[in-house]
Amino acid sequence: MNTRLVDSLVQIIESLTPEERIFLQEQLNSKPIQVTVGVCGGQPRIRNTRIPVWTLVAFRQQGADEEELLRNYPTLTDDDLTDAWAYYEQHREQLDQAIIMFTEDNDG
Repeated sequence: MNTRLVDSLVQIIESLTPEERIFLQEQLNSKPIQVTVGVCGGQPRIRNTRIPVWTLVAFRQQGADEEELLRNYPTLTDDDLTDAWAYYEQHREQLDQAIIMFTEDNDG
């Protein structure tokens, strides 16, 4: 971990005005894929949800189409799925590992 970078970021964030902090939070919340410690085990998830990207990928790999995913996850949009597939293409190894770990944990 780059503690010097984190310390610098903390100093910058602490120096923000209340309006700037609100804007920063809005910008972070608007990211289509979010990674938050303590939410979904720190796994990448769809913006402001508890739906991990790997879950959508796993269902897709099992044959679920986008219509079925949107029906089963009504808070998601077509753009969310597009973002999930793009994220998967860029982080395939990480998400495949998450799928394997979940599968092994639930196989007994």
